[in-house]
Parts: sequence; C-alpha cells; structure tokens
Amino acid sequence: MASAALTALSPLDGRYREKVAKLSDQFSEFGLIRYRVRVEIEWLKALAGAGLAEINALSPATIKELDRVVQDFSIADGEAVKTIEARTNHDVKAIEYWLREKLSANPEIAGVTRFIHFACTSEDINNLCHALMLKDSRAQVLLPAIDSVIGRLADIAHATAEMPMLSRTHGQPATPSTLGKEMANVVHRLRRQRTRIENVSITAKINGAVGNYNAHLSAYPDFDWETLCRHFVERLGFEFNPYTTQIEPHDCIAELLDAYAGLNTVLLDLDRDIWGYISIGYFKQRVKEGEVGSSTMPHKVNPIDFENSEGNLGIANALLSHLSSKLPVSRWQRDLTDSTALRNMGVALGYSLLAYDACLRGLGKLEPDGKRLAADLDANWEVLAEPIQTVMKRYGVEDAYEQLKALTRGKGGINRDSLHHFIRGLSIPAAEKERLLNLTPGTYIGVAAQLAKKI
Repeated sequence: MASAALTALSPLDGRYREKVAKLSDQFSEFGLIRYRVRVEIEWLKALAGAGLAEINALSPATIKELDRVVQDFSIADGEAVKTIEARTNHDVKAIEYWLREKLSANPEIAGVTRFIHFACTSEDINNLCHALMLKDSRAQVLLPAIDSVIGRLADIAHATAEMPMLSRTHGQPATPSTLGKEMANVVHRLRRQRTRIENVSITAKINGAVGNYNAHLSAYPDFDWETLCRHFVERLGFEFNPYTTQIEPHDCIAELLDAYAGLNTVLLDLDRDIWGYISIGYFKQRVKEGEVGSSTMPHKVNPIDFENSEGNLGIANALLSHLSSKLPVSRWQRDLTDSTALRNMGVALGYSLLAYDACLRGLGKLEPDGKRLAADLDANWEVLAEPIQTVMKRYGVEDAYEQLKALTRGKGGINRDSLHHFIRGLSIPAAEKERLLNLTPGTYIGVAAQLAKKI
C-alpha cells in the first residue's frame, strides 16, 4: 500500500481509495478546478458568440484550442492554479489569472482576455461547477452502482420466487411468504428511490453578485442578459433559476441529497434484514479462499459485507442529512457556510458508494438454505390459524377467531395433527375442509411467487 494511503486522514482516501476512486473525477480539488476552467471557457465562448461590440466571434481554430484546454487539463495544470491561489488567496480568481496566462499566446484571445469571468461573481462559476459535479457523478458513477445492487437483488428475487419462508412480524412466526417475494419488496422500494434520484432537476444561475445582472447592465445596458444567461445554463444541462441572491439557493442540491439518503435508508433496512436471515440460517455465505472470519474462532463466516454497508450508510446519511438541511440556509444575500459544506458532498456520496459496493459483494455471496427454510415452516403450523379462521368466517361459523385463538395463541405443540383434528370437526363444506387439510405452512404463500417473478 502506498504511503499516501497509509497516512491519509480519511478512510475514503486511504483504506477505501480504490473503491471510491471514480468519484474523485468529480469531487476532488482537481475535479473542482477542472470544472471551473470549463465553465469559465464556456462563458467566454458564449460572450464571443453573443454579438457584443467589443468581443468578436472566435474562429473555429480558437474554439478548438479553448476546448483542448479543458480536455487536456492535467494535474500539473491544477498545481499551477493552486500556486496562483497561494498568492491571491482566492480560488476562483486564480482560475481567471491562470487562463489569461495559458491563452496569452493566441492573439485572438489575448485581445479579449478581459472578458474571462466578465460580470461574474465567484458563485456564478461555483454553482455551475457543483451542478456539473452532481450531474456527472449521478449519471456516471452512482446510478450505475445503484443499478448493480438492484439488478443483483432482482436476480435473487427471481431465483427464489417459489422458495417458501416463514415471515416474522414483531419477531414472531407469522403468515408465510417466499424468500423471493421479500427480496422483490426491496427491489420495488429501491427502484422508486432510484427514480426519485434520477428525476431531481438541478438548477443553476449566472446572474451576478446578487442575482440582478447589475454589472452586466452597467457595461451593456441594452443587451438581453437574462436570455443569454438562461440559454447558457440550459446548454450545460440545467434548469435556469431566475430568482437568486448572490448564491443559487441550493434547494435542488438538498432535494437530490435527500433522495440519496432515502435510497440509503432502504438499503440499510435490507442490510439488517439480510444480516438477520444469515443469522437464522436462511442464507449461507459462499466461503472465499484464504479469508479469515475471526481471529480466534476458525469456523466463523461473518456477514461483514452487510455490516460494512450498514456502517457506511449511517455515516453517509448523517452527512447527507446535515448538508440537505444546511445548504438551503444562508444569511441575507450571502454567507460562506455553504462553501465549506459543499466541499463535503463527495464525502457523503463516497460513503454511499462504498456502502453500495459492500452490499453488492455481500449479495454475491448468498446461497439460500432450502432445508433450513422448510424446517422453520414445519416447526410453526400455528401460522395456519389465519386461513382456517378466515374460511370458518366465510361459512358462518360463530366465534371463528376466538376458537383459533384458544387453540393456538401462546400454546406449544401445535402441529399438523392437532390442526387437522380441529379442521375435521368443523361444520363447513367437505370440499373446503379437504382444501384446508391439504394446506401446509409451505403452500400458504398467496401470490408471493407470482409477485416475485414479476419484479
């Protein structure tokens, strides 16, 4: 392991670096600087194409050169920007100075470098960068990871659709289901949360120091700045927000982070349920060659993937919850508390990604134990009290519920024979009596199998 990983303060940059590295393209300091360079260049291109008197349209060759600055942006370029920032003590202004120097050899651009960052406040650039971070990470990293978990869970649901299992409500034996149906329940919940994440519209702005185009109009009072800015934001793939203070209010970021937290909560619920099913033997875990389960107990195969997933989801949701409640709140037209908080979006989403990876690995190790499931059902014939009393009610048998309650509630020793003895004494049609006699805990599953297969 590299010394940088060994000495990293955050486990995301140390122990788990390889598992969350995909997010560093969006949320690292380098990623933020590269997005700032992109936005500044796109703004310069937009101004050059707007028909303003003092800035001519750029040639195709110059536009290609500008695009290459973004495409070829390197670690060395990022370090050069940080060197300027050390002098200016301003991260966004450092981008402007670096671009002027970088593009000075092109005479076409050299004459209009004063239009880099023209009429912009830092938040005009930053809010678009954060929007790009969230859009790209959602599409390129997080939704694919979520889809892998959902897909694997759906495969388990289909494979175990007809495998009956004893349900437990309040921890007590209850109406049977199938293992596949219980997995399908989670698939359905996760898909709904995934859709919520995907459908959050990310808003952005580029309207100046307090959102009124003051500087824009001071230079070009007759120009339609709102239309240009709207088109600029929409071309980058975002919903234009026409009403802001100095900052875009971050309501959409809060909404998106809340959506991630909602999915994480469903996944945490799954982690705990799978942990429990492993504990009671409904699932076995495939053994990995060379892996150790305990430092002292050689027999153990611990459900560590689901435990890791649960722990990381807890950290993720604590951060997501704070960010979603803090970011929409800013004193008057601007304070800097959002700036510090926004830098931790990648941390919150990094722990989420880490949890998705752990859960997926755990799901890949699961093997249902049909014998254990069947034994649990056979040990709990009292769960058939529900269908028996329901049929009795249909045919007018008085005190049906009370009779079954007296027979089964809190009683040990309820088995096939004791229930069949009770059924044979019922005053119901012979065909219904026969149907009840043929019912077992393993066949009393309603449409669970069909529901699991449909997911």
